[in-house]
Amino acid sequence: MKPYAYPSTRHHRRHGPTGYLDVEYDNLLYACRACNAVKGDQRVPDPLRTLLGDAVAVHDDGHIQGLSRPARRLIDLMQLDRPAYVARRRLLQRILAAAQTGDWVLYRTLLGFPNALPDLSRLRPPSNSKPGGVEQSFFAQRLRGQLAETY
Repeated sequence: MKPYAYPSTRHHRRHGPTGYLDVEYDNLLYACRACNAVKGDQRVPDPLRTLLGDAVAVHDDGHIQGLSRPARRLIDLMQLDRPAYVARRRLLQRILAAAQTGDWVLYRTLLGFPNALPDLSRLRPPSNSKPGGVEQSFFAQRLRGQLAETY
C-alpha cells in the first residue's frame, strides 16, 4: 500500500492553536488508508518511533508482540494482530526467509526502499517546524548515496 501523510488527529487539525496543524511536520504520520480509517479521530503514538528496535517482537507464527507500553497500545489500537495481518505477516516471513537464503536480488527487492521515494523538498506548507527533516528524508539520503540497500 502506498503511504500517505495524514494528520495524526482530526481534533488537532480542527482545534489546534494555529488552525493549520494538518500541515505541521510533528502532527503528521504516514499511514495507509486502511490504518487511517481504523485510527479515525484517536490519538496514536508515532509508529515510526513506537514499533522499531526492541519495542516489538515478531514471532515465527506471525504474531506481533509489543514489548513497551506504547507499542502494545498501538498494536491494540490499530488492530495489528488481527488474523488477516498475522497470516500475511507469516507469509511474508516465509517469503523473506526463502529469498534471504536463495536469492539476494529478490531479498533486496522485497526489503529495499521503493524507487519512487517522496521528494519532501517540493512540499510547501504554510510553515515547517522541522526544515532539517527534509535533509534526513530517505529521498535526500538516496541522493547523497547514503541510503542503505534494505530497511
